[in-house]
Amino acid sequence: MTKPQKKTKRNANVPATPATGRGTLGLAVAALAVAILAAGGFWWSKGRHTDAPLADAPTAGANATNLPAPGATSNARFEKLQGKWLRPDGGYILEIRSAAADGKLDVGYFNPRSINVAKAVALQDGQSVKVFVELRDVNYPGSTYTLVYDAERDQLNGIYFQAVQQQQFEVVFERVK
Repeated sequence: MTKPQKKTKRNANVPATPATGRGTLGLAVAALAVAILAAGGFWWSKGRHTDAPLADAPTAGANATNLPAPGATSNARFEKLQGKWLRPDGGYILEIRSAAADGKLDVGYFNPRSINVAKAVALQDGQSVKVFVELRDVNYPGSTYTLVYDAERDQLNGIYFQAVQQQQFEVVFERVK
């Protein structure tokens, strides 16, 4: 008597699907996903800096990056902003070198070394002159100042949004004479 033979699996003689086909498809899907995420991130970052009205006291979620494009105004309204401004609670310097009639500001920010200023604009809001400054540098990934010029005290008062900690602080800048 012979021993009964064991049944063999049906798929034993079927050649395996080449790994390159499956791997290439997976790689293509991963590359497509990365491209979509990169495009979405780029779109989001551009949308985040679109122009919209400036809030009086921004919240952490709306940290005044929604500043409107300044309209045509008299340059004299913004010339009074020019000069060096000291934040006495930390020695930070905001230097407004020039102010154009359209509200564009040429600004330097120092702590004590220079910190990159990504955006700086001024606008007339009723009787108030407002200043918005966005910082983009190491340890300053989108931190902002939203300030109002106080002509009576010759100060810039407002909110500093510290992006790393997602916190806001009331600040005052005094003109350096």
